[in-house]
Amino acid sequence: MGDVLFVLNAGSSSLKFAIYRCGAGGLNLDARGQIKNLGAKAEFTALDSSGRIVGERSWTEDAPLGHAAALSYLLSFIRSDLGHDHLIGVGHRVTHGGRDFGEPVRLDEAVIESLASLAPLAPLHQPWNLEAARQLLREEPGLPQVACFDTAFHRTNAEVTRHYAIPAELYTAGVQRYGFHGLSYEYIASVLPALDARAAEGRTVVMHLGSGASLCALAGGRSVASTMEFTPLDGVPMSTRCGGLDPGVILYLMNERRMDAGALETLLYEKSGLLGLSGVSGDVQTLLTSNAAGARLALDVQVYGIRRALGSLAAALGGLDAIVFTAGIGENSAVTRARICEDAAWLGVKLDEEANAAAGAAGKGGAQRVSRASSGVSVWVIPTDEELMIARHTLALISGDSAPQQSP
Repeated sequence: MGDVLFVLNAGSSSLKFAIYRCGAGGLNLDARGQIKNLGAKAEFTALDSSGRIVGERSWTEDAPLGHAAALSYLLSFIRSDLGHDHLIGVGHRVTHGGRDFGEPVRLDEAVIESLASLAPLAPLHQPWNLEAARQLLREEPGLPQVACFDTAFHRTNAEVTRHYAIPAELYTAGVQRYGFHGLSYEYIASVLPALDARAAEGRTVVMHLGSGASLCALAGGRSVASTMEFTPLDGVPMSTRCGGLDPGVILYLMNERRMDAGALETLLYEKSGLLGLSGVSGDVQTLLTSNAAGARLALDVQVYGIRRALGSLAAALGGLDAIVFTAGIGENSAVTRARICEDAAWLGVKLDEEANAAAGAAGKGGAQRVSRASSGVSVWVIPTDEELMIARHTLALISGDSAPQQSP
C-alpha cells in the first residue's frame, strides 16, 4: 500500500483534495476530487488518475454536511475505501502568508494562530484554510501538517514593487503588495523549461484565469510583479470579485451609502465582478451563451481589464516573449483566449485559430502551443497543478529536506 500524502484546499463551501502515493519514482496521483455545497446539499466526487470515478456520495438539505464532518469523511475515505492506512502528512493550501511566512512551514497551534491574524486580508479563504488544520491538530496531533502559501512565490518581487505610496510605517506594519496564485505560477515556471526555453529564460506573463483571476510577470521563471496585491480582491475583474477599484469608491460607499465594513466585504467579494456586471452569472461559459444585455458587457469589461493588465506587466518586464493561459477559463475558454490575443496583437502575438480551438476542446489534455510559428510572442495553454506543488513541498518538509525556497 505504501505511504500517501493528503493535499487539502479548504474553502467556505467546499473541500478540494488530492491524494498522492510516495514512491522511489516520486509522487504519483492516486485520486482527486471535492466535497462541494457544504452546509446545503453536499456532493462528494473522487476520480482516480485516469478520470474514473472511485467515490461518490450526496447529502440532503435535511441533513446538511458541515466542514468538520466533511473532513472526517474524507479521512475515512482515504483510509477505508482507498485502503491507504499509512497517511504520512497533510499539505494545506493557505492563501496568505503575510510578511513572516515566505516558504512552506510545519503547522502547530502557534503558527496557526499567527496565520489566523491575516484572515482580514483573505476573508473568503484564510479562515477555512486554517479551520481544517485546527481540526486535524485536535483529532490527529501526530499527523504532520504543512502550510503552503499562495503568496510565497512572489517574495522575489523587488522592494519597489511591494511598496504603495502611503506612509512608510504602514508598509512596516504589513500593508504592501504580496501577490497570490503563487502555487499555480510556481508550477507553470517549473514545467516551462521543458516546453519553451525562451519563455522559461525570458519574459513571460502567466494568466491564471478562473473564478479568481490574476496575471503574473515572470523573468527567468521568477515573479517580478502580479495583478493581485494586498488581498485576493485586486487586479482584473473576476467571477464575483471586483478587481481593481479606485479607493475613492470605498469612501463614497461608506460616506454616501452608509455601508459598513461587512456590507462592503459582501459587495466587493461576492456580488461584483462578472456576476455584478451581468446580473446573470459569474461563470464565463454561462455568459457566453446568454442573451442577457449585461452578459456581453461583463465579458467585455473582463477582457479589457486583462488587456490593460497585460500591457502593464509587459512594461514591468521591458518586453514580452511568451503568454501562458492556465486555470479554468484560461485552459477551457477558446473564445476568451482569442479575444485576449487579438487585443495583444500590438505586442507581436499571432494566434493560431485552429490550435486555439483544439486546445479549448482538449481541456486538460496537456500543454499546447496556440500561437503561429511566425508569432513574435509564443502563446501556450498549460494546465496548472497547484496540488502537486503542495505535495512536493509537503514531502520535502516532512522528509527533513529543505523545501524549495524563494529569496525575500
